[in-house]
Amino acid sequence: MMRFGVLYVDDEIHNLNSFKAAFRRDFNIYVAQSAREGRKILDQNEIAVIVTDQRMPVMTGIEFLESIIPVYPDTIRILLTGFSDINAVMDAINRGQVYKYLVKPWADEELKMYIQNAIEIYHLRKENRDLARKLEIANKQLENLSKSTI
Repeated sequence: MMRFGVLYVDDEIHNLNSFKAAFRRDFNIYVAQSAREGRKILDQNEIAVIVTDQRMPVMTGIEFLESIIPVYPDTIRILLTGFSDINAVMDAINRGQVYKYLVKPWADEELKMYIQNAIEIYHLRKENRDLARKLEIANKQLENLSKSTI
């Protein structure tokens, strides 16, 4: 299977460096220090999974995830936060369509497993969309064929 991109957005540079060090051997890692930087990376690369911190200046993780849904609906979203805030969890699930919500500091093996699962979901969604498109084309060809034989 091809290596899809994983984007981590966090305003703390040491978290970005830790994430990159922990996962660069397993995944195609991109990091961004702000939602704006993250959006630029999304616009230029195929990103399967976005992992974002919740508490960031200018735009929260949930606001960032919510803002990209219309353009990147298939990207799987994971939210990290240093605070166990039940309202943030509910917002994340409802507004940001978050696949997983984890509290910092993350456990490398656990986060790796969630990222692998998220990539698999992304891959299956992409495959399903491609198959649906092919089926639609085949149905139109069949319809045209049946019209021409009548």
